[in-house]
Amino acid sequence: MHDKYSKLQAVLIEMESVVVAFSGGVDSTFLLDAAIKTLGPERVLAVTADSETYPTEELEEAIELAKKLGVTHRVIETSELSIPGYKENNANRCYFCKKSLFEHLEPFIKDGAYRHIVYGLIADDMNEHRPGVQAAKERGVRGPLQEVGLYKEEIRDLSREHGLPTWDKPSFACLSSRIAYGETITIEKLGRVGEAERYIRTLGFGQVRVRSHGDIARIEVEPAVMEQLLGHAAMISQRLKELGYIYVSMDLTGYRSGSMNKVLERGGSAI
Repeated sequence: MHDKYSKLQAVLIEMESVVVAFSGGVDSTFLLDAAIKTLGPERVLAVTADSETYPTEELEEAIELAKKLGVTHRVIETSELSIPGYKENNANRCYFCKKSLFEHLEPFIKDGAYRHIVYGLIADDMNEHRPGVQAAKERGVRGPLQEVGLYKEEIRDLSREHGLPTWDKPSFACLSSRIAYGETITIEKLGRVGEAERYIRTLGFGQVRVRSHGDIARIEVEPAVMEQLLGHAAMISQRLKELGYIYVSMDLTGYRSGSMNKVLERGGSAI
């Protein structure tokens, strides 16, 4: 693990200066911190894209984190729903998103102030459906954490060693990942999913997903807290039905990253 961190520093030194696509999550925060410590804050720029799929509380946390890390931080406005091919929500949705994101970041390196764009791709991601990786390759964007073979648990352990408050932060993905492939993404659906998850977190649950399948809400939490979730069943069901769902269910398998991709693995249709 520590050897990988040394390799990460070597990769960053070779890059000389970087623009970090910074969401405030576990991986991008660790990458940003490593870049600052390796290159110095004057050679690092953090950029956060604020859009319909990015909850306000996540943006606020990213802004505070950047301040604590002492790095220059820019927040840019983007709109995934205006990207051709995105809201149709087919299996390549993330390709369109990442392509647009990287295009928005390119102006920050064109004046020569910074040499490379980097993002929080990790080793775990290479075993999942990640169309955004192709977009990164096409734009010359690099994922240093993945390049040196760092996995999520290693990143959490190193983040704790480095005093980063995100070391135990629940994993996060854009709100569009909650909506079943083939179901058109709308601002209303994103808002409904975001509010549903926000409500469940107020009940004491950290890692939670509300997967949206039309009128059905499929809730994922860690297996260890399923019984606790059932203790709030009536309240959760009432609130999510107020938000517009007709049926509210709990996934008995529990939380897992990218569970919407199971339909792809089984050869199902995702448009």
